[in-house]
Amino acid sequence: MKKKKTYLITGAGSGFGWEIALRMAEDHEDVIAGVANHRQAKELAEEARKRNVSIRIAKLDITSSEDRELAGTWDVDVLLNNAAVSLGGSMADIPEEVLRKQYEVNFFGTIFLTQKIVHQMVKKGAGKIVFVSSLHGIMADPISGPYCSSKFALEAAAESLSKELQEYGIEVAVINPGPYMTGLNDREYASMSKWQEDVPERLFDYENMAFPYEQFLNIDPVVEGTIDVMTGKSNEYRTVIPKAMGMYGKKRQRDLWNKKTNKDLGKRHPLIKREFKMEPETTVIEGIHRMITDPFQKEEKKK
Repeated sequence: MKKKKTYLITGAGSGFGWEIALRMAEDHEDVIAGVANHRQAKELAEEARKRNVSIRIAKLDITSSEDRELAGTWDVDVLLNNAAVSLGGSMADIPEEVLRKQYEVNFFGTIFLTQKIVHQMVKKGAGKIVFVSSLHGIMADPISGPYCSSKFALEAAAESLSKELQEYGIEVAVINPGPYMTGLNDREYASMSKWQEDVPERLFDYENMAFPYEQFLNIDPVVEGTIDVMTGKSNEYRTVIPKAMGMYGKKRQRDLWNKKTNKDLGKRHPLIKREFKMEPETTVIEGIHRMITDPFQKEEKKK
């Protein structure tokens, strides 16, 4: 009888990871749901009981070397690196300890855990590593530089790993969700108020800024798309969700190739203008079209 695959999901205590873990358990997959603390473990266990599903829940703070060591002893066939935090602020203002925390979770913790799991996979000659990146892993916005840069770094690591591990029979894939209402985006902007008073000369009033994109409420496309990648129904290296938003990401990348350093000096960037106008937790009201074209084109035409 063929052995059932074991799926390890980090950051399963909330957001995408929470629902992915439960959906896979509902499909009778062998899931290890890694959560950051005991409170999240209790909440996830309660939800699993409500749904009448069997799921293994483990404390896995990916910034903890002890937790990573333990996870490295588990027999994992597919690793979903989903755990992440989002800590915003201008790259000129953000305190050192805040920026270091951003990288400790999104990059260092993720990579050091992956190392532990990869070496177990190499011994078996098979496995799959999936990184939950972001649309912000391929395009950077003002005020989100800490988060974007951590995802850019993760993208580079994933690309390198995909080339390094192919000879060992291990697949690597990346998921790039657009703006979804999981709480991550709004927590990014809320987090800035905790430190801005400690910065004597800051560039912006962060208390009056909000995430500049309308957000999608239904996370099902991300959940289903990620599960397809994890289970092998999809063998795409990069999966942008919703798919059409890849057009916007590609446009932003092309624009950067043609950018001039002296263009628009002295003018406030349109995204920063939106950050001061947008209300927190703003949902998509004009559908996907506005998101995949240029969300600022209407503002530019008014000038």
